Amino acid sequence: MSQTFSDADIEEEQKHFSNVIATFQQYAQYSLAANNRRRKDIYTLSRGDKELLDDLGYRQKLQEVDKAILVNAEFLKLIVANPEIFGHDLDSPKDADEDESDCGAMHDHSHGDVHSHSHSHPHHHHSHSHDHANATPDLTTDIKHQRKYKPTDFDMDKLRSTLKQFVRDWSEEGKEEREACYTPMKEALVAHFSDKPFPESRQNIRVLVPGAGLGRLAYDVANLGFACQGNEFSHYMLLASYLILNRTDAIEQYTIYPYIHSFSNLPDREAMLRPVKIPDVLPSALPPGSNFSLVAGDFEEIYGVEYEEGDFEPQAGQWDAVLTCFFIDTAKNIINYLRIIHRILTPGGVWINIGPLLWHFENNTTNDPSVELDLEEVKILARKIGFVISDERTIDTTYTSNSQSMLGYVYKTAFWTATKA
Repeated sequence: MSQTFSDADIEEEQKHFSNVIATFQQYAQYSLAANNRRRKDIYTLSRGDKELLDDLGYRQKLQEVDKAILVNAEFLKLIVANPEIFGHDLDSPKDADEDESDCGAMHDHSHGDVHSHSHSHPHHHHSHSHDHANATPDLTTDIKHQRKYKPTDFDMDKLRSTLKQFVRDWSEEGKEEREACYTPMKEALVAHFSDKPFPESRQNIRVLVPGAGLGRLAYDVANLGFACQGNEFSHYMLLASYLILNRTDAIEQYTIYPYIHSFSNLPDREAMLRPVKIPDVLPSALPPGSNFSLVAGDFEEIYGVEYEEGDFEPQAGQWDAVLTCFFIDTAKNIINYLRIIHRILTPGGVWINIGPLLWHFENNTTNDPSVELDLEEVKILARKIGFVISDERTIDTTYTSNSQSMLGYVYKTAFWTATKA
């Protein structure tokens, strides 16, 4: 794809990538500082109150959280151990594990209702498959900038969401939530291509999964025999998915503690401190001949690019199916999303959707445009663009929630199958 990017675009992308790496590397100091705030608060109490907390084992719980933070930190370091796979040559900041007191205290109020897709840095994309053999420009790194960067609460929320996304996509604990969304989509896909009942007969059916996150849905589709490509924009997701898909040798190889960042709405200590082992399957165990890839970058830039003077559009009519799971509400302009999906599908191709309408750019502070339609308007729009919608239903599901929490958000998601007229 012959897109060009200015030096400013490349520099901004490099800066954002460096900030993401710094966020991973500074997770421990940031999270330990937040937990240490709780210790400091104990000293504001009377002696009698301190003794009561000691009887409850509160300080011991804080120590257990510290240990869990360090386990998470070691796992996160593995994710960013080789950032050069994305075409960046970064040195580790020397002060990444020092000066914990400089980090502000954090309190997580997301309660699991934040999607794990980052759309705040619409810069150039890196297009690659999972062998990461692509050549990229030689980009210089502003090491001084990286060493000075202090992750924001927003940065850390992205990272905490990434840990929860591992539970949803790659753990036994996340199976129920995962199957509520992925199983209906896979069943609809198989039903649409019922003339290809065996996996070996589906290898030429091309399926696109935009907003692929950590890649489990795309992996599952490839495991059914389809030629599947995932597309993801968030560096957090891309870095994390590379580890799980390409650097994992055994089932339950890694242990994480995804729920330790908030002490609210917990029925007991176990609800916060329980470990989660990942992955529940071996990602490298796809059948021989499987066609599974991941392309990094902005959905509209990669699949919606239009060429002037009648040049061939490489994506037009090239996909037999598009699966969107918790994705369409990431659009700034939903009209363009639906137009792209329609254009890249083959005649008679199928679009399978599930998700809410939590418009990501509503009330944004970055002056980005945002078209926010209700569900009926989205479906009317889809029909006007050229889709025939069928199999409409509502599916109740959570999203990266702590199943043992006293608080849970349930999305009444819209599911449908739509064919290109």
